[in-house]
Amino acid sequence: MAWTILTYFGDSMLLIPTAVIIALILPWKSDNRRTVWYWLIAFGLAGLIVSVSKILFMGFGIGSARFDFTGFSGHSAMSSTLWPVMLWLLSGRFSPAWRRVAIGIGYLIPLMVGYSRLVIHAHSLSEVVTGLTLGFTLSTAFLVSQRRTSLKGFSWPQVAAAVLVPVVLISHGRVATTQEFLAQLSAKIAGLEKPFTRADLHHQ
Repeated sequence: MAWTILTYFGDSMLLIPTAVIIALILPWKSDNRRTVWYWLIAFGLAGLIVSVSKILFMGFGIGSARFDFTGFSGHSAMSSTLWPVMLWLLSGRFSPAWRRVAIGIGYLIPLMVGYSRLVIHAHSLSEVVTGLTLGFTLSTAFLVSQRRTSLKGFSWPQVAAAVLVPVVLISHGRVATTQEFLAQLSAKIAGLEKPFTRADLHHQ
């Protein structure tokens, strides 16, 4: 049960609304008008690359049996794109030491999400590692681009409001059907009756 709860921190049902919240907050809290666009590009690019990798496999069988790779782990990639940025945003007026701690937690959460995907046998090691690498590359590039950006501080009521939707979604526990949608889309694009599966990869 604990791993199932932890893996939810990488679920699209949680991350997409949280990404929207970040996009709404950034123009208000950042002194850099481009910050929100950098964020939308980073998060959108993560989603696009993950989706394309899955469509290439499920629609056209493009993967690697040797590395047991059927596409980037979406939970790993999206969580490692979002949580470092979310903690950076919320810790904007912390002392430098506490801000490093907060951002460090933002990097730790996706690592635990990735590990949970292995524990519950949702992904292979190659899919989790490449997903984390993709997400951490995008979130780190975003944070580096914002190193001279000043953020307005959050009051505790504002912090509570910012995390309210994520907390409600976590407590609800509803899981996104992104994988099922991509499977149907992949089969339709490729003109298949059913999408390729991991079993097909290892029987080619």
